[in-house]
Parts: sequence; structure tokens; C-alpha cells
Amino acid sequence: MVGARITVNGKETPISPAAPHTTVLDFLREQGFTGTKEGCAEGECGACSVLVARPGVDKPTDWVAVNACLVPAAALDGQEVVTSEGLATAGKPGTPPTLHPVQEEMAVRGGSQCGYCTPGFVCSMAAEYYRPGRCAHAEPAEGAESTEDAEHGPNGFDLHALSGNLCRCTGYRPIRDAAFAVGAPADEDPLARRREQSPPAAVATSYIQEGSAFLRKDTLAETLQVLRERPEAVVVAGSTDWGVEVNIRARRADCVVAIDRLPELRELKVGADAVEIGAALTLTEIERRLDGRVPLLAELFPQFASRLIRNGATLGGNLGTGSPIGDSPPVLLALEASLVLAGADGEREVPLADYFTGYRQSVRRPGELIRAVRVPLPLAPVTAFHKIAKRRFDDISSVAVAFALEIEDGAVRKARIGLGGVAATPIRALATEAALEGREWTAGTVEAAARVLRAQGTPMSDHRASAEYRAAMLGQSLLKLYAQTKEAVSS
Repeated sequence: MVGARITVNGKETPISPAAPHTTVLDFLREQGFTGTKEGCAEGECGACSVLVARPGVDKPTDWVAVNACLVPAAALDGQEVVTSEGLATAGKPGTPPTLHPVQEEMAVRGGSQCGYCTPGFVCSMAAEYYRPGRCAHAEPAEGAESTEDAEHGPNGFDLHALSGNLCRCTGYRPIRDAAFAVGAPADEDPLARRREQSPPAAVATSYIQEGSAFLRKDTLAETLQVLRERPEAVVVAGSTDWGVEVNIRARRADCVVAIDRLPELRELKVGADAVEIGAALTLTEIERRLDGRVPLLAELFPQFASRLIRNGATLGGNLGTGSPIGDSPPVLLALEASLVLAGADGEREVPLADYFTGYRQSVRRPGELIRAVRVPLPLAPVTAFHKIAKRRFDDISSVAVAFALEIEDGAVRKARIGLGGVAATPIRALATEAALEGREWTAGTVEAAARVLRAQGTPMSDHRASAEYRAAMLGQSLLKLYAQTKEAVSS
């Protein structure tokens, strides 16, 4: 049996003897790829960004940028990784390599000073450089409206691709200039050609070192059997939460079970009555596959951490942690979503409103996994997601509020409101919903309901916000929704 291996810059490299908790970052640096840097060790700075070949949305393979500091090296068994060193093209013997176009633009436009963060920026920029369709609308047809704005360049480059990368000395203007200057990949570009081939197949992994194990099974049934036998096992998908525990809190596990490549957890189905989203699909995959068909989710995604995190994070993981400040639960509560829980003895469906039972606790039984999230159809026509945080992007919310309203003939027929950050669990604002339903969508109704909303939950004071601020923001959020929608609803 061939041991666990990763293809790094085109060369297969055994993972052994690295410990199962060893991150891709530490593994790569041990192999001499020191362009991959550690800055924060929790997925905030992007200095460790590398490219991974993943199943594509618009092409067979996508080059996806991920935080190497969070992902266990064993999780990339059988997969392909490209580091900043692997982007340049080797020259003839005795001559230096030819810089990749994104490296060239960063150099000539002054996008680097100390250079510590530069390799991570380059890898994140390269992922966007190779994004299928990026250049499709770069030059609008005569008379067509340009899509260029502050966050999108004339070459179709989306600056959100760099939202997970921090630079402390260069300043972002020259980095933006470099991003907006890159053209389309050349026909002979090997990484561009790689997109047309099938992605690496998922492989079963049993990586054991010094009594600790990293396991990936071929099927959901096999995985559930492992969890029945080893209920203490840590389950990971993108490892965006567990990776922080390993790095910052030095947590270790005797057994880690990966579910990110299970085909049963990676389906997305749009039916007549519901949208079913596989729990192991990354947020980026969901965003691009849905392509705006669920507007409330489309509003959530840009505000959920950074693109680097969304390239690994999953709805199953966000819900599985049970965090009261997760961004997806308020949205899914407003959408009246339910969860499909799978165990060795079968499946059951649980409304998300009944899922959380306490701080980081839920009705999920030992050995059960979240297989899918179901969003019922049709969708409410009036929706909004308001995230109150100290930064616009890539921040933890102080308060999160999601609205889904049905307003007919000027009256609220149905209201669903999900809240995060104001109680030990994500909650529905039931009293506020009742204060709205059956009443005219008027300033008077909304102001009265806003007073009710301010009293919902049990907000606490911490370093992010005071309890009083959180309560005030709840009420303001409903008033903001009314201001945004009153004209559209009345017309």
C-alpha cells in the first residue's frame, strides 16, 4: 500500500514522518518551501496561502487558495498543491526562472516591501487569475454597462479574492494595481491547462503515527461506522475551526475523521419544494453553484470571513460547532431550514429551530453527522442579512440578523427573523415575528416591532460589544430593513 502523499509543485512527496496534526504550512516548510509563511496561525492573515487543485464549478478543476496553517497535511493525501515557488517557470540551466504574471505585476508595481506577506498574496491572486470566466466580461460590449467598481477591476479581478490577506507595510493600493493589471492566462500556461483535466480523485486515507490517526473513508456508511466505534473522534471538513484549536490552543486528537471528500455530503439539488445543500460543500462552491438563486445566502457569503476561509469552510462545520456567533445559523433560521442528520442506524430531519439546545450543544447524537441542509421553497421575497461588526469584511459579528418576510397588499403575511450573538444559541425572534404578522408594513408597525426586537435574547457584554449596544442594534436592524424596502413594497 502506498503511503499518504501530496504532489507539491508537480513532485509527489510522502507525508510521513509528520504527525497527523501537522499542518500543510509546517509540512511545506519542512520540505524547503519557505515562501509559505506563518503569520497568525488562525486563518486571518493569508501569509500561508497556497493553491490546491479541487473539483471545479465551471471547469473540471479549479485552483483554489487555502490557508495552509489550518489544514492538516494528511487531509491533502492524494491531492495537488502549488506554492509560490511553483508558480514561476523554470529557466534553462544557469538562468533564473521566469516570474509568473502575478509575481511580475507585484514586482513592477511596487506591491511588496518587506515581502513577508507577498507569497501569500501571490497565491491568492493566482487563484483569482485562474478563475474561469474572470475575463469573460472584462471588456463590455459597446453600449453595455461596465462591471468595474471599487472592488472589481477592468480585467474582471474580484478583490474579495484577497480579503483574507493582510499586509502591514506596503499599503494596498499597489497590490490592487497589480491585481487589476493581470491579463488572461496564456494558452501554454500549464496551470491553466491543468483546469481542463479531471481533479485528483478522493482517496481513502489511514495515516497513523505514534498512536494518533487521521482517517478518511470512501463512503458515508464507512465513516458513520468509524464514528460509532470511536465516538471521541474529531470530525473535520475544511478544518477552519479545528485548525485554530490545534495551533492556538495546542489541542490534539487521538483520531481525526475527514468528511470533506465524501460524495454523499457534496451534492447540491434544487427541486420543486426545496434546495438541498451538502454539508461538506465549501461556501465558495455553494455560492458559485447557486449563483444567486437563494438571495439571502448570496447576501451572507461575502460577509462570511474571507475568501480563503470560504474556500474551506462548510455549512455543516459552521452548524456543527454550535457557535452562537456563527454567521450561517441566523440566515438558515430565517429561511426555515432543516438539517438531515445521518447516523449508522439511518437518517432523520430536524428543523434548525429545534437543533440548538444550549451553548455549543445540539440534538445531534454521538456518531451522527449533518449530511445536508434543506431550504424549503418558495422563498420569501423580502430578505436581508445585517452583520454588525467592527470591520466590513473578515470579522466576527457582534450581532447578526437575518430577515425573510412575505408582504402582500402592504401587510406582513409571514415573518421569519434569525438572530446571532444575542443568546447562548442562535435563535428565532418569535415575539418580533408575532408583532409583525398580520399588520400593515408601516413605520408605526415597524417601530413597535423594533421595540420588541430590542428585548429579544439575552445579550451579554464582552470585548466586541456591550449588551446595550447589541440590543440597540437589533432594533436598528429592523428599522434599516424598513427604510430599504418601504418604497419597493409599496410599489
